[in-house]
Amino acid sequence: MHTKFNRLPGLLCLLCAMFVAMPAFSIDEPLSAIKGKVVTGDGVAVPYVAVQIKERNKGTVTNEKGEFIFKRMQPGHYTIQVMLMGYKSITKEVDVLQDQIVHVDIQLEATNQQLQEVIINSNRNKYKTEDVSGSLRLKTPIMEIPQNIQVISSSLIADQQAFDIVDGVTRNVSGATRVGHWDNQYAQIRMRGSKIPAFRNGMNIEASWGPTAEDAGMIDRIEFVKGPAGFMLAAGEPGGFYNVVTKKPTGVTQGSVNLSMGSFSTYRAALDFDGKLSKDGKLLYRLNTSAQQKDFYTKYNYSNRYMIAPVLKYLVDDRTSITLEYTFQGSKYLGNGNYQFSARKLLDEGINNDFFYGDPSLEPGRLRDHSAYVYLDHKLNDKWQAHAQVAYFNFSMVANSVWANSVTQSGDMDRYFSIGDEAGENRFAQLSLSDEEYTGKIRHRILAGIDMGNKKFWGDFRTLDQSLGLKGGQKFNVYNPVYGVPFDSIPTIDRSKSVRTRAGASAYLSSVNYTSIYAQDELAFFNNNLRLSLGIRFTRAETVGQTKTASLLNNVVSPRVGLSYSVNKSTTVYALYDQSFVPQTGLDSNLKAFEPVKGNDMEAGIKKEWFQGRWMTSVTAYRIARQNAKVALGIKDSRGADVSETLGETVTKGIEADINGEIVPGLNVNVNYAYTKSKVTKDAPNKTEANTTVGNITPNTAAHVTNAWLTYRLRSGVLEGFGVMGGIQWLADRAYGTTKVYNMPNYFRGDAGLSYLKGKYSISALVNNVADNRKLLTAASFSAGYYSYIVEARRNFRLTVGYRF
Repeated sequence: MHTKFNRLPGLLCLLCAMFVAMPAFSIDEPLSAIKGKVVTGDGVAVPYVAVQIKERNKGTVTNEKGEFIFKRMQPGHYTIQVMLMGYKSITKEVDVLQDQIVHVDIQLEATNQQLQEVIINSNRNKYKTEDVSGSLRLKTPIMEIPQNIQVISSSLIADQQAFDIVDGVTRNVSGATRVGHWDNQYAQIRMRGSKIPAFRNGMNIEASWGPTAEDAGMIDRIEFVKGPAGFMLAAGEPGGFYNVVTKKPTGVTQGSVNLSMGSFSTYRAALDFDGKLSKDGKLLYRLNTSAQQKDFYTKYNYSNRYMIAPVLKYLVDDRTSITLEYTFQGSKYLGNGNYQFSARKLLDEGINNDFFYGDPSLEPGRLRDHSAYVYLDHKLNDKWQAHAQVAYFNFSMVANSVWANSVTQSGDMDRYFSIGDEAGENRFAQLSLSDEEYTGKIRHRILAGIDMGNKKFWGDFRTLDQSLGLKGGQKFNVYNPVYGVPFDSIPTIDRSKSVRTRAGASAYLSSVNYTSIYAQDELAFFNNNLRLSLGIRFTRAETVGQTKTASLLNNVVSPRVGLSYSVNKSTTVYALYDQSFVPQTGLDSNLKAFEPVKGNDMEAGIKKEWFQGRWMTSVTAYRIARQNAKVALGIKDSRGADVSETLGETVTKGIEADINGEIVPGLNVNVNYAYTKSKVTKDAPNKTEANTTVGNITPNTAAHVTNAWLTYRLRSGVLEGFGVMGGIQWLADRAYGTTKVYNMPNYFRGDAGLSYLKGKYSISALVNNVADNRKLLTAASFSAGYYSYIVEARRNFRLTVGYRF
């Protein structure tokens, strides 16, 4: 552990220097506050609606009972504003006196005449988010959190016509990239030099290659947390994680329907219903559902999927609520990837963009993904709040798989046929307590809790045929592919026993258990201008293997120290030190379990809001040391399992910059850039000087990632509601495999579209890959004498028509 702390004194010196250098503030804090409640015309409380103080550009969100509060207000005159689609904009003037609590009740008035105006106005700041979701547990605004957290709103996802999390959402976050693999199922997102785990509603659901990519219809927002986050879970990658927040009932009766169509026989329908099931407004519901047919740009490959996500919420009383949530995602697909293969080179010009390495004669795969949540929120008193949630996930896939045995210089490809069956079962439980207290003039935001989880995975990937032949023994050739494998030559898969039984004799059987307790206190000094976060977490994690050497038990203590300082009301600087670890499943070539990935993160940054908070910028510099990470070698052992090795230690350094918000009226932007330098700095114990990897670039990293997305909409005149949009993605200096030099071509893509909003109706058309670049390389590897790689689709379009009610 000494190596983890040897740089901590330097960070503490930085914190002390910032403390000494800051200007003096008055220690007299105001006790004034503004409290209120938002209700509809019939007196029903309106939960989760934004309330804004115009003069201070300060906002909050009402709780389940429609209540809101602004604490520690300076005496003065303020304007409270509430805007909600389908209701008139409401403003109220209030005067706050010294040490006085002002009570404000706001009643919304429904209107149809102003619905179009509200829809147009709702585009303001739709790319900028003030707070993190409740699933991240923090009560602190994003501006004041000592960490780089970027939020992708559902509005931004809709503008880009992304149908799921695989569909390019990483373009909205600095340094986030996606390594394509099984595009029908998994996201595979990387950030800060490593693949990051997937969270959903605050729970780490990463398992095997999963989880299943979430459909856009169920997503309320996606939160990218850069670096470790001890307030969430220590058993996570030091590069960070992404948290998908699903849609919940709002208590406001509203709904929408969206119909889409596009290239490659793409057809989609999505419905969203939100409202109350009881007259007293205590029983709320949300129902999202979608169905989609999508042919891929590769021949014969397709994925038909559907999703249903009902949510019920019951407000027991003023202090307690219970929420039940269920999500089902299912899909039927033919190919398990969009790979190309060549023995000659990457991006072989002789292979068409529509190349498909499978065959239409094969049985399609079927995926079924169930998840269920139960949430309990209870207000113990005026200060203490408790949140508990349990979740159950059940995943199954029944499929087959085709891959290359060999590829010759002339393009002849031997394909082997294997089983592709999987099953997964995860259970989670969380309990957290939060409070805000004062000791003298020091404010404390206290967070404590416990996390528990159990993840199990079973897989059967046995090879059944080493040479999947064509009729008459004809060879499959990547330059002139011919399809039509005779049905009588396709091996029959024996599924008389469950995959759980079949996996017992394979290398694809794993179980991980963990229990973690944590505590954090955010101390605020000098009228909340200086904030010091101190946290610690203890985690006990057990990897259960089939043998004693394949099992591991780890007890890990992870500290967290963060400092955030408000230079003024629109500028914050921060510094952070945090640690994490990740239990790893699988065995090395000696049939021993891999040691956990261990890492620590040091970062510092500045956040600033501009023009009364209409848009925000952030710049971050960081250094992450990561030990014991494993990387696949692209070969299999005698058990048929992928062989991996550890890299020893990698160090990733980088700079990230993000801009999002409304630059001028009607112009919303999301622009980001990241420079990432990630290299192997120490060898694994089994390495010798002859086969050292020190100095190698961490596989699947890009040194430069630049993204931009802009939307402009007219708000007056003859063309009111008309909008234009467009964006670029640029990746440069990329690497795959074992290399000391960048060996992947650069990537550049541009998209553009038009849209129109009129009252309850909307229409949007988007062209992706406008320049029709057919060599947009996203992933690559080299093994067994040939390259395997993925290119994105050629030019394509999407058109969506929407109706709100």
